[in-house]
Amino acid sequence: MLFMVIETFKDNDMLLVYKQLQTSGRQLPDGLRYIDSWVEPNFARCFQLMETDDLRTIQQWVLSWRGSGASFEIVPVVPSKETQEVVAPFVAAMPNAA
Repeated sequence: MLFMVIETFKDNDMLLVYKQLQTSGRQLPDGLRYIDSWVEPNFARCFQLMETDDLRTIQQWVLSWRGSGASFEIVPVVPSKETQEVVAPFVAAMPNAA
């Protein structure tokens, strides 16, 4: 499964997180895969796309970042292409608009 991890930096200060990243790496447990990330221009939040089949790996990862000044929101997501495949039969069954 894919997860969008929304990481919020306390006081918009990501320096503690970046320091930990520099010294310890991402600290990903086996089974958790980092795909990519994006940071807001004001440094308030980072959006990380991750993949795992075992939710405990995300829990382990979050625990490894305790004390870094970051908090985490974890949202399961589905790629748009896969969502379009699920929705397509419903769209096809809709009556044509007049």
